[in-house]
Amino acid sequence: MRLADSFLPVGTYTASYGIEQYVNEGRVETAAELGDLIAGYLRRIVGPADTVALGNAHAAAATDSLEGILEADERLHAATLPAEFRTSATKGGRKLVELLGETDPALFEGGGPDNATAAYVAAVDAGETPGGYPVVLGVVTQSAGIDRRTACLVGAYGFVTELLGAAQRLGRFGHTDIQAQLTRLLTIVESVCAEYADADIESLASFAPLAETMGMAHERADRRLFMS
Repeated sequence: MRLADSFLPVGTYTASYGIEQYVNEGRVETAAELGDLIAGYLRRIVGPADTVALGNAHAAAATDSLEGILEADERLHAATLPAEFRTSATKGGRKLVELLGETDPALFEGGGPDNATAAYVAAVDAGETPGGYPVVLGVVTQSAGIDRRTACLVGAYGFVTELLGAAQRLGRFGHTDIQAQLTRLLTIVESVCAEYADADIESLASFAPLAETMGMAHERADRRLFMS
């Protein structure tokens, strides 16, 4: 529950993943349109890319495979085209490593004889691997004893609440509208995780051209509240 809470201070609240650009350009004006857009993110980015990476990082950590964790990290980073999306993910991942290293260091001390979790954390700290947030979350949840499917639900739910929170802070949507869309999106979160939680790493892909181009436009926007 703590890892799924927006109260977790890892900086993800500073990212809108292009949502701000949609709002600024008048492409999203109603709560229903916002919900449709986030549903698209879930089906085309969060499911086939983030969830696949998270699930495989979780599985690799469970088998003490540093190689498997690093592969998930590298593939996700390569599949994330907008620079701001990559920056947001890596900043969030590294902050999560830093935060848990200070507040719950036992998470990084267990593992098998090779302790792939600790080795991965060291690689993130040294800048030897991107440290994408979904991958770090997969490793952390496995170390905490959270099963693979639940870990994927945590990741997808956190992403949805971050985007809804960003949209609300832009001042266009009220609390009731946001909660109504969250209720609607929960079933999509569940279906996406059911589809992709156990997918092979080779299937990792992201195809959301409009979301990606809007994210790229946001990088150069004259007026913006969010980092991405």
